Amino acid sequence: MRLAGEKRISAPSNPPGEKVGRNRWGEEDPPCVAGLCLCFGLITHSGMASENSPLLAYRLLGDEGVAFSANGAGGPGGASARKLSTFLGVVVPTVLSMFSIVVFLRIGFVVGHAGLLQALAMLLVAYFILALTVLSVCAIATNGAVRGGGAYFMISRTLGPEVGGSIGLMFYLANVCGCAVSLLGLVEAVLDVFGADSTKPSGLQVLPQGYGWSLLYGSLLLGLVGGVCTLGAGLYARASFLTFLLVSGSLASVLVSFVAVGPRSIPLTPRPGPNGSSLPPQVGHFTGFNSSTLKANLGAGYAKDYTTGAMMTFASVFAVLFNGCTGIMAGANMSGELKDPSRAIPLGTIVAVAYTFFIYTLLFFLSGFTCDRTLLQEDYGFFRAISLWPPLVLVGIYATSLSASMSSLIGASRILHALAQDDLFGVILAPAKVVSRTGNPWGAVLYSWGLVQLVLLAGKLNTLAAVVTVFYLVAYAAVDLSCLSLEWASAPNFRPTFSLFSWHTCLLGVASCLLMMFLISPGAAGGSLLLMGLLSALLTARGGPSSWGYVSQALLFHQVRKYLLRLDVRKDHVKFWRPQLLLLVGNPRGALPLLRLANQLKKGGLYVLGHVTLGDLDCLPSDPVQPQYGAWLSLVDRAQVKAFVDLTLSPSVRQGAQHLLRISGLGGMKPNTLVLGFYDDAAPQDHFLTDPAFSEAADGTLEGGSPALSTLFPPPRAPGSPRALSPQDYVATVADALKMNKNVVLARACGALPPERLSRGSGGTSPPHHVDVWPLNLLRPRGGPGYVDVCGLFLLQMATILGMVPAWHSARLRIFLCLGPREAPGAAEGRLRALLSQLRIRAEVQEVVWGEGAGSGEPEEEEEGDFVNGRRGDAEAEALACSANALVRAQQGRSRGGGPGGPEGGDGEGGPATALTFLYLPRPPADPARYPRYLALLETLTRDLGPTLLIHGVTPVTCTDL
Repeated sequence: MRLAGEKRISAPSNPPGEKVGRNRWGEEDPPCVAGLCLCFGLITHSGMASENSPLLAYRLLGDEGVAFSANGAGGPGGASARKLSTFLGVVVPTVLSMFSIVVFLRIGFVVGHAGLLQALAMLLVAYFILALTVLSVCAIATNGAVRGGGAYFMISRTLGPEVGGSIGLMFYLANVCGCAVSLLGLVEAVLDVFGADSTKPSGLQVLPQGYGWSLLYGSLLLGLVGGVCTLGAGLYARASFLTFLLVSGSLASVLVSFVAVGPRSIPLTPRPGPNGSSLPPQVGHFTGFNSSTLKANLGAGYAKDYTTGAMMTFASVFAVLFNGCTGIMAGANMSGELKDPSRAIPLGTIVAVAYTFFIYTLLFFLSGFTCDRTLLQEDYGFFRAISLWPPLVLVGIYATSLSASMSSLIGASRILHALAQDDLFGVILAPAKVVSRTGNPWGAVLYSWGLVQLVLLAGKLNTLAAVVTVFYLVAYAAVDLSCLSLEWASAPNFRPTFSLFSWHTCLLGVASCLLMMFLISPGAAGGSLLLMGLLSALLTARGGPSSWGYVSQALLFHQVRKYLLRLDVRKDHVKFWRPQLLLLVGNPRGALPLLRLANQLKKGGLYVLGHVTLGDLDCLPSDPVQPQYGAWLSLVDRAQVKAFVDLTLSPSVRQGAQHLLRISGLGGMKPNTLVLGFYDDAAPQDHFLTDPAFSEAADGTLEGGSPALSTLFPPPRAPGSPRALSPQDYVATVADALKMNKNVVLARACGALPPERLSRGSGGTSPPHHVDVWPLNLLRPRGGPGYVDVCGLFLLQMATILGMVPAWHSARLRIFLCLGPREAPGAAEGRLRALLSQLRIRAEVQEVVWGEGAGSGEPEEEEEGDFVNGRRGDAEAEALACSANALVRAQQGRSRGGGPGGPEGGDGEGGPATALTFLYLPRPPADPARYPRYLALLETLTRDLGPTLLIHGVTPVTCTDL
């Protein structure tokens, strides 16, 4: 066992007068603060700290006493950039985004086709879905400091960078396309009144029309919107507030007009007929408050949409209504500029949602009471026709479109800046990191402006509107999923101050968003999920930050704990037995082949890498073991073994091994087999130098850029240098394991195994080879049916398990049955073959005569341990071990074409080579004084045998029953 490399650690001493330390402000730290900083450093080094621990964001001690930072790390520019209030930063942009152009141009469409009752039902369903997501947003936003990026920040810090980055990019693209859609809608609304081809009787017809002109108008409007957003969130907030006043004034005039304007007939624009001819002109009627009008508008009356010619249905009308209400994240996107985002986001979003719901409901009622169905279905912009001052309605339409485009552009820029700051997509988003001195991410604004300009080149974006809505819904579903995951994980640190939610609301929100996605556009929904999967795979391959905290780890912990409690050791049965290994490793640089061989032997069982650091915690300022876990976990990753790591501190290796044998594992998953390297005089090899998985660059880093493991583990022990473990303690450790009813495996010369035998792939292309099993105690040559005892069956089981590994599929299992000089051949072999048949083990059985060269004159029966305990004499035991070694080497030589004298003989019998030998490990002697002699016998027994496993099993592991 390569246990060199353990270092006894002593407590460092500070010279007299040396300062304990200085804090980040240059002031001298008192001892308690220095100790606290040391603890923080150890925790961060071991990967236990989050990206922004609240404790690290607080100034613990200073000139003014205890002072707390504002909401942790801020958005761009830090806390100085946080200056927006709840009303200007959340309520105003959210209200304007949720109104958009729908509030002026689609009220009549919804009520006219669906009727008042179904319209109200649609509104309730739409806002119910949005409210579920709002509850999740409020819960996450009140659970800790929220930085810039809004929904992206919430999702990525919960679900991890892979899912968060992919959804964040999709949410960004949705905002970019949403900005373009709003601008083109504004252009169309302007040209509808002022265009040269306008059919409106009141149109001025002064603006030329065409694709190029529309692109020019859209680019000019985009320049205006981009200029406002580039100058900062303060100007945007003032512009949004001005827009909010204009929209509110326009809506107020519409509401007053419903009451103040008397009944009137409104001529409608003639519609083209089926053969190109115009249909007879129609007239709509504004009746004022009339019960007959209300009764006629209660039921549904789906007809063709005069703008598209498509027949409307409940789903299509609902999709149009829902498209206009998906702006609930507008305020959350401004999280980096809010004074108190944890308070402003939930409060402002709830106020905005309640306000818009009230306005929509009121407009639905007023339209259903006062307008006949012809007016509602044939003139979606009927607000102008019934308004006291029609130009004010135009101002409202233009203002809502302009504000929606501004909200989308500034929201997109904040999401992009957060993505760039997290460096998930590399240099592609590097320009978005640029900020002004006041913290405004103008680089992200210009980047987004350029993308919107490219989208404007597409011209008509009616088909893209559904895709934009679907992308929004993906983000909403992800927010609900984030909150659901946090709730299901039952993490103690998830305690939001907003408590009006549960896992039922989160789950219902996820299901509702997914349902709406496929209801609005099945193709866009499937494509968005496919895009999310591709982006997640890209980010997974690229690698992302690991310090954000993954809710998946909390969920796994919750589920594993639950199922570990169900794993009852009292229900164990031998037919479901599997090896659960504890491999004690001193220095992994010399034990890498054994690490991989043990990984092959575990057969889906528990595999623990144990290491003992020598020292006494009473003499140390802190635990030296905790900082080592990172290096050992990196070793597990690089070696590609499925193992846990368990480290301990102990005054001696033997005591540390006892600790690990007792406390490793949990519940029903505890090691049942101890694996040790063999204790011999061979110089340890440094396998890090030859293994491709541990190759490092010239600067001492691995290919992925992480620190090389060779810098984290000491070099192997030099020949002749003192060891951390004596021969006496080594054998005592074996005896301790057997006393604890643990099986024991001693591995010798595993470094001689070819790399293809230790790989994770298939060994089908490798030359055939043998795995030899000697289920008889060769140091007790005669006396009893040795091949059927518990230990012999354990050897057979371990060899069979190894043969199930793909790299060992080509191995041929050979079992050697030892016969005495006077035993008749055939009888014992028949019994063994019958046993192998019952155990479903396919193997070649060979009988060998044992006793001709050594001990042939011995009595017929020897007691267990006669030779290892010294009752038969050391010379006799040594001779027996030499004879047994010669016998095994002779059989190995036959398999390689050698003669009975060994591998280099030549009797002409060719065959596959022996790759690994399984030998019966005798129990250590009862007298500890004979431990060195016992170890010497094992060394003689296994000398020059190549890779060998000495195994002693103490528990039944096979079963012939079904």
